[in-house]
Amino acid sequence: MRTRATLYTFLLICTSINAQQLTGRVLDEANLPLAGATLSLDEVGMTVSDQDGYFDLLGVPVGAHTLRVTYIGFTPTERTVTVRDGETTSVDVQLTPGVQLAEVAVISQMRGQARALNQQQSALNITNVIAADQIGRFPDQNIGDALKRVPGVNVQYDQGEARFANIRGTSPQLNSVTVNGERIPSAEAETRSIQLDLIPADMVQAVEVSKAVTPDMDADAIGGSVNLVTRAAPYERRISGTLGGGYNFLADEPTYNGSLIYGERFANNALGLIVSGSYFNNNLGSDDVEAEWTYDEDPSDAYPAEIQIRQYYLQRVRKSLSLGLDYKIAPGHTVFLRGIYNQRNDFENRYVAEYTDIERDGDQWIAELKRETKSGTEDEKYARLEDQSMATLNLNGEHLFGTLKTTWSASWARADETRPHERYFEYGTGDPVPVTVDFGNPKRPYIAAVEPDFRGPSDAWELSTLTEENQFTKDVDVNGRLDFALPLTSTGDYRNTLKFGGRIRTKDKVRDNDFFEYEPIGDALLAQSLAHLTDESKAGFLAGDYAAGSFVDPEYVGNLDLGGAGFEGERDLSELAGNFTANENIFGGYVMLEQQVGAKLTALAGVRLERTNLEYAGFRYDDEAESLTATATETSDYTNFLPGLHLKYASDETTIFRFAYTNTLARPNYFDLVPYRTIEDGDEISIGNPDIQPTLSLNLDLMAEHYFGSVGLVSAGVFYKDIDDFIVDQTFDDYPFEGTEYSQFSRPINGGSARLLGFEAAFQRQLDFIAPALSGVSVYFNYTYIDSKVTDFNFEGRENDELTLPGSPKHTLNASLGYDTGKLTTRVSFNYASDFVEEVGEESFEDVYYDRVTYLDVNVNFAATPRLTLYANANNLLNQPLRYFQGIPSRTYQGEYYNVRLDAGVKFDLTR
Repeated sequence: MRTRATLYTFLLICTSINAQQLTGRVLDEANLPLAGATLSLDEVGMTVSDQDGYFDLLGVPVGAHTLRVTYIGFTPTERTVTVRDGETTSVDVQLTPGVQLAEVAVISQMRGQARALNQQQSALNITNVIAADQIGRFPDQNIGDALKRVPGVNVQYDQGEARFANIRGTSPQLNSVTVNGERIPSAEAETRSIQLDLIPADMVQAVEVSKAVTPDMDADAIGGSVNLVTRAAPYERRISGTLGGGYNFLADEPTYNGSLIYGERFANNALGLIVSGSYFNNNLGSDDVEAEWTYDEDPSDAYPAEIQIRQYYLQRVRKSLSLGLDYKIAPGHTVFLRGIYNQRNDFENRYVAEYTDIERDGDQWIAELKRETKSGTEDEKYARLEDQSMATLNLNGEHLFGTLKTTWSASWARADETRPHERYFEYGTGDPVPVTVDFGNPKRPYIAAVEPDFRGPSDAWELSTLTEENQFTKDVDVNGRLDFALPLTSTGDYRNTLKFGGRIRTKDKVRDNDFFEYEPIGDALLAQSLAHLTDESKAGFLAGDYAAGSFVDPEYVGNLDLGGAGFEGERDLSELAGNFTANENIFGGYVMLEQQVGAKLTALAGVRLERTNLEYAGFRYDDEAESLTATATETSDYTNFLPGLHLKYASDETTIFRFAYTNTLARPNYFDLVPYRTIEDGDEISIGNPDIQPTLSLNLDLMAEHYFGSVGLVSAGVFYKDIDDFIVDQTFDDYPFEGTEYSQFSRPINGGSARLLGFEAAFQRQLDFIAPALSGVSVYFNYTYIDSKVTDFNFEGRENDELTLPGSPKHTLNASLGYDTGKLTTRVSFNYASDFVEEVGEESFEDVYYDRVTYLDVNVNFAATPRLTLYANANNLLNQPLRYFQGIPSRTYQGEYYNVRLDAGVKFDLTR
């Protein structure tokens, strides 16, 4: 009874004292929302408009007040507002562009840059923002491509598109990706990394990269948290879209893309609606060579133990649909419904010429030769189909009860991957055959069969592999959260606000793969298949002077009746050993205080508590016993106490100094937690580890920022991360385990710590300050330096090696030069990242590095009319490959080339 009475008294105070509020929305001259606008009300207080332009000031005294609104690039505005007793006053403020911004046509990237800089300036934490119209000024097709423009971010590629992002020298699994503030699941089976190429760049309103998270944010973001903000309903009707196409020079195939946005308000503006869709159809390809290196006695005399020449052809179809609804129930009470669905279908044919077990036999080199075709059935266009999708649906509300601001959210998200009827048909020589080699240039090692019968599949070869696999991965998150904000002192230079709340996040993940190996009955299949060969060698193979050779046609492979009388099939239990089920429940709560300390300093201090409960189950596989048995469900739990402090000092309206002390974590990859057990050859064992703890990081940040009224920024800062318990695969030789000594034992453990020190600088501005003639020239530049060192590395034989943190390039640089005449906007973009270690081997010779990259892109926009803009993009003009090297830069581990990609089209806005 006493607890209930205390709660009642608390709510009564919240709803009765200083019950007046001032709410509204900040808009530009086209009635588009302005996020990050600064609003001050006399000496009462200050607030910032949110992502959709909405704002609220709580505890406003009765009477007339002067409201002042400022926004970079726009003319400051003042207006008088009158607040009445016990009422919520609503006012919308429309800003007009400043002189410099007004002189630029609507297509100009300065509009997007202004939105992004205002949000960054007004944020209490260290963050970077990319606005939608700023994204449109770069030739970026997915969110990953857009992120590579952000300071401290470098991306990893797949088929010529950015797929995963490394933030501030930390690998993708140490960061988080959210949609509208809610964590989204991963379609990857084993890791938590989010596939950024699932989401088109034109489907979001903004991208926010928080590099120092606050206590009210989920803590699983060691490098940073990427938040994708979907579009909100506009202030009035809007219809816009894109229609375009292009050409891929490697595949010699066209591309197609289109998007459409429709927004409207109904019911006297109480109900808002926005719907947007995007479609992208790209015919891709890649020329690829891979090698795995070894040595006999001296590492300096290394040679490849295996070489693969790979030819890829791929059709990528990406579809996206989003919905946004908002309904204003009453002044101070609004509910929102937002959802987005993204799907990417990759139809891939891959042809692999493989040379394995390469070795010297006296004076002759020998190797086993193989030719493999990847295919699917007719339903998958005779290609391997990788169908990945991600969907989120979020219902949330914002309510003012007197001085108490209450927000709540309920969300559902799902990611899945389906790969049906994935078939592999492989010929092989069976035994090693003589080969000629040239390993003098390890960047491009060459090998070829000596005897004509082995230079391509013939009756001297044999059918070595015929398999079909069905893969399915599903990851479902259900989340709920409730947050409160209560001004304790709402006026003066020492005003403050207490914020507190909690969330529940539940996750269910399943991997359910099935795999069959087939043997033909009789000897007819070899001769029949040899009659269906296709030569996949091509002139101008970008990875070197290689010829892939002949392969069985994928249509022939797809039409084989593997379930018929001509084949015997057997399920491969070793492939099923990786299946698992997982359930995670995360309970989080926080309390924090935003405290104004005088006119210039703002402090945010708080603590977050997260409790994680786990249930994982997998399989035990023994190849000698040919047994596969389900494990019991293993449970574990842990609690993390995570304090944080943020300081923001504004020496004037344009210069800000920031400091942050935060504690963050990264949960283990899914499969590492599974209690699986795999025994190979009777004496090699690998096991999972449900008792792994999360990786923890203590983070320190110091940043200085100066904002130019002509829409620009110069900033610099340092950051430090003390990372403990990152996860490695521990390997021992001749290791006793549960009464048996195994020749090799491996398991994931919390086995390493790392220290990371970085420097970050950025500059963006029109060059009119040099000379008026340069007013149309803009520069965008940022550079990040990172020095990382792994300590306490629990890896037998490498305890004393000096290792850098995986995923941590020392240098990252992004730059662009733009020219804007009003109707014509051109931009040349440059991106560079130095190499970094990707995988750590048992010795330095086996370490695999992601090689340095240099990208050059160009785009042009021309405003033919106020409603119609023509655009053209050219990507990857330097033909930058995806390249890995083993041990030293000259030793190619993988080199995959994509060539140049061009596209052009038209953008329209019917409401301009």
